Amino acid sequence: MTSEKNTQVLQSVEGQWLDKQISDEACEWAIMHGVAIKNSDGTARHCPFSIAPMSMKRDVYQHLLKVTPVITKLISHVSEDHGFLQSSLKEMAQADPFFGRLMSLHQQVHGISQCDDHCEEKALPAARQPLLLMRTDYMDDRQQGAKVIEFNGIAAGMGPFGQRAAQLHQYMQNQWPETYADWIEESNATPAENRGLEQLAYGIAVAARKIQAEFNDGGQPTFLMVVQKNEDNVYDQHLLEVEFQRQGVRTVRRTFDQLANQLYSGEANRLMLKGIGAVDVVYLRAGYQYEDYCAPQLREEICCHTLSQTRVFIEQHKVALNATISQQLATSKTMQMLLTMMPEHEFARWGLSIEEAKLVKSVLADMRAINSETIDWFNSEADKHEWVLKNQGEGGGHCVFGEDISGRLAQLKPEEYDAWALMQRLYPHERDRPTLAVRDGELTQVDDLVSEIGLFTAYFNGEPVTELGGYAGYLVRSKPAKENEGGIHSGKGILDSITLID
Repeated sequence: MTSEKNTQVLQSVEGQWLDKQISDEACEWAIMHGVAIKNSDGTARHCPFSIAPMSMKRDVYQHLLKVTPVITKLISHVSEDHGFLQSSLKEMAQADPFFGRLMSLHQQVHGISQCDDHCEEKALPAARQPLLLMRTDYMDDRQQGAKVIEFNGIAAGMGPFGQRAAQLHQYMQNQWPETYADWIEESNATPAENRGLEQLAYGIAVAARKIQAEFNDGGQPTFLMVVQKNEDNVYDQHLLEVEFQRQGVRTVRRTFDQLANQLYSGEANRLMLKGIGAVDVVYLRAGYQYEDYCAPQLREEICCHTLSQTRVFIEQHKVALNATISQQLATSKTMQMLLTMMPEHEFARWGLSIEEAKLVKSVLADMRAINSETIDWFNSEADKHEWVLKNQGEGGGHCVFGEDISGRLAQLKPEEYDAWALMQRLYPHERDRPTLAVRDGELTQVDDLVSEIGLFTAYFNGEPVTELGGYAGYLVRSKPAKENEGGIHSGKGILDSITLID
């Protein structure tokens, strides 16, 4: 006989009852399929997730599928316009020490002299071939429609979790159709296909084989993932590695600290790794913060010099690389602002037609540079709740909202202004019906869930390398509307998926 303790239930708004066994088995499915976060003691917990998916209008979704590869095409060409990167981002680099370091590395890699108003490339010693694995994050604003939140060009992960979330919801629908129907937002909605794990691996494998073919090497191509020490988001990474292995690609994981002593040059500028041999693809899941380059044991006069030079060393070899230093610069918040403010016809510089430029512009939200005039306008005229203040940081914790913006602006020194930007705040549609969030095995009803939608793309040497024209699946992270931080690891976000309605 089942004990009372094991039959705990939660009542839904529709008067239905959800047996805790359902949520327990869903959590077990998540763990079994790698949808997990590593705990500090080496154990794992499931990623938080929704019981049933969000709904999205089909025409909005189709528009994003159309525009996102064009954005990647644009960023791919901007990232290889090295003089433009140097001249357009120099003020930001002076205001943000980390990006200042990236700019100096960029100059070193591409033989660019120190810039005043114009930069010239003296030489191009960089032999790396750019593999742009990008996640473009959107919110579907109630008034403005779907708009870009940010470009992610380095450590743009969780594509595998995106595909697994869609599979989890399919599992829920198959196993407990009545429960699924109780919590789905639209009963007539159809799931949006998500092949994020497969297509990212496919695109990277294409690049790996192209590099390998240039050297006429036999055997398996080799993929090197550069990771952080003691990070918790390892299962998402391992899911990608398992898919590579299924496609015949060998996988290796190293930190920058390890690579500093393990990389060397082979014949014909081949990148080599001690104990492994030739490397065909390098994928950075680290490198977007100073901490990734910090090696206290080296006691360096210039902090982070040795490990950042490891990144330069990689760029000087013939290897498919994501993210290149220039890709990281091209996906900065400041570059997003500059592209937002740029007239459509100027996009022709990077090979976009006027129609493609208009398409990109259709999803770029208003942004404003921080200067004394902007600060005066914001404090005296702006609706403060219609704006977000952002710096150049990646991940959560880098945004300031509402009334707090004036206080932060007052704290900034003029020399810090160029590291920040104001962006139109997006207010996405709240889910029409409540849903259940599952976190640490516990169920919570959320009445005001909103979603952030990230679309993945993969381009190699400026060309799409997926079976879907460069598109490579999606990631949905949902959160209560009242919460500002929607990260899966550090915020109140939960994994979700998309169903389409007409």
